[in-house]
Amino acid sequence: MAEVVIYSSGFCPYCSWAKKMLDAKNVSYSEIRIDQVEGAQQEMLAKSEGQMTVPQIFIGDFHVGGYTDMVKLDQDGGLDPLLAE
Repeated sequence: MAEVVIYSSGFCPYCSWAKKMLDAKNVSYSEIRIDQVEGAQQEMLAKSEGQMTVPQIFIGDFHVGGYTDMVKLDQDGGLDPLLAE
């Protein structure tokens, strides 16, 4: 299974929804809280090419984007194959 990383913050409903979606698929992930981890926001900005909103979701080297991007990817049938890599 591919490594999944979610950059998130507290008080973010989209972050919670993204984690619930992955939990429902029994996918383990690493969560990096940009409001708690020193330098995490700058790391997220660099990896996501400047995206400032959370969550920012990465599956392996692939930048999914945010929660709505992940939902669209799932609806289009592209999420499960990425997760299986």
